[in-house]
Amino acid sequence: MPELPDIELYRGALARRVIGATLRRVRIRSPFVLRTFEPPIDEAEGQRVRGVERIGKRILLGLDDDLFLVLHLMIAGRLLWKNGEVGAKGKLDLAAFVFERDGARGGAGAADRADGAAVATLLFTEASPKKRASLHLVRGRVALAAHDPGGIEPLTCGLAEFARVLRAENRTLKRRLTDPRGFSGIGNAYSDEILHHARLSPIRLTSALDDSEIARLHVATRTVLALWCDRLEREFSGRFPGVGEITAFRPDFAVHGKYGRPCPVCGSPVQRIVHAENEINYCATCQTGGRVLADRSLSRLLKDDWPRTIEEWEEKMGG
Repeated sequence: MPELPDIELYRGALARRVIGATLRRVRIRSPFVLRTFEPPIDEAEGQRVRGVERIGKRILLGLDDDLFLVLHLMIAGRLLWKNGEVGAKGKLDLAAFVFERDGARGGAGAADRADGAAVATLLFTEASPKKRASLHLVRGRVALAAHDPGGIEPLTCGLAEFARVLRAENRTLKRRLTDPRGFSGIGNAYSDEILHHARLSPIRLTSALDDSEIARLHVATRTVLALWCDRLEREFSGRFPGVGEITAFRPDFAVHGKYGRPCPVCGSPVQRIVHAENEINYCATCQTGGRVLADRSLSRLLKDDWPRTIEEWEEKMGG
């Protein structure tokens, strides 16, 4: 699922291309993606784009007439930018948004910025048969508030606010960081990276943290998210991300998606806990005092043979 740094990359890339442009056409290919009927989607057509925002993991296009398009990519949703008018005809396409920029009418403005074509299309795609991605059209900030889970912004919140929200519920750190009602935009991948940076166990309870550990987690959260926002911006350098370039598995991650690979800090093999469609990745040496946490699926099979330390794990896996 695209998370805060990925959504910020999309937000910035879109802002450079569509602010000031007119949304000429909206073409819905999948009947599952559009989740609202009032106001009707055709009311968005002909409206000028006034802003591009992010709420949690949602992207908002603010239009004239107090309208907002709300795109939620969920796990497999992605955005593609195409010069010219392109229909939503591919098997992964959910919708197409055709923009006409000032250059189409001989003026200066949006067409002089990123991707100079005066007419361009934003494709909303989803590489999953589960059809979780969604599109809403709402009118007014009051209606828009219903799409805000309420989490605080981790990049800008102070330590006191961070601590208050973290301790509001006694949950594991992994679960609390990824709860959109608590923290905005953090998901499975970046919570792994944050907890590794903070040297904290993903299953540690929020009530068990002392003030110094919370301060360390606050710094780690801001550091990791800011680092990846900056890194992605530099990597794409104003270019709109292409197919497969928004991913939860990046080569430079420390632990997420790196099961069995050496931790970049201590060299110990990265561990994981698999549950349903999610997994927790962590370094036992850096985060859990050398203790290997039980993986539900494997521990059912191994039972008493489940390794409890890094040394036992290396011996068992190596034997």
